[in-house]
Amino acid sequence: MHARFEGSDTYVATQDLTIAVNAAVTLERPLLVKGEPGTGKTELARQVATALGLPILEWHVKSTTRAQQGLYEYDAVSRLRDSQLGDARVNDVKNYIRKGKLWQAFEAESRVVLLIDEIDKADIEFPNDLLQELDRMEFFVYETGETIRARIRPIVIITSNNEKELPDAFLRRCFFHYIRFPDMETMKRIVEVHFPGIKPQLLTTALTQFYDIRDQQGIKKKPSTSEVLDWLKLLLAEDLSPEDLRRDGASALPRLHGALLKNEQDVALFERLAFLARRQT
Repeated sequence: MHARFEGSDTYVATQDLTIAVNAAVTLERPLLVKGEPGTGKTELARQVATALGLPILEWHVKSTTRAQQGLYEYDAVSRLRDSQLGDARVNDVKNYIRKGKLWQAFEAESRVVLLIDEIDKADIEFPNDLLQELDRMEFFVYETGETIRARIRPIVIITSNNEKELPDAFLRRCFFHYIRFPDMETMKRIVEVHFPGIKPQLLTTALTQFYDIRDQQGIKKKPSTSEVLDWLKLLLAEDLSPEDLRRDGASALPRLHGALLKNEQDVALFERLAFLARRQT
């Protein structure tokens, strides 16, 4: 029986999240974690690795990333250049193969956690191109004629910000979990981890403002967990009291709002609300 993931002192994991992680490990299927940015998806993989005492390999996907890069890349240009220079290395094609994260995970001596981060950033074909390899836990290297098989099946955690729909065939092979945005009580626990001993009244006042902003109709970019932590760090650095926060009125721009509101439309929205609130008083 595998060690079980139960969250950690530095990472607040809800019960349904720990169930999802352990289910994916038991099924030996990739865990696909979705949720809005800043909900701790990437950090989850690191915490799973730490909690289970396993090394982690991180593959951060960009818009230009191709699935092949996760397996290996063959550097034909360097080989051609070396052959023109009469370099003896050209006789062994292996000198020109760069192992990708999947290859590294497959050949590891012991179990590893493999994070495929922000899979939805890449081309729509990207997830499909990895189906076989993640399913069979093996792939073929054409240049050397060898098959690379996983010695020990890695724990695969895949994150997505929901920017693109993922293909059905890919979804079928994953265990899925959506990290909901933390409610007030969970958020208080998260904040406590980062700022132990924060005064309860300040925290409640600040979080009430934060959730009011998130719930505001018409807001373009809702502030995330990482942004509320930045904001609280500033409030603590300025040594502000709950009264200081309230002074601007409930619907006005919050103090140090640049940590929470990240575009001019949202700032304008709150300025307009503040203006209307002042007219009504």
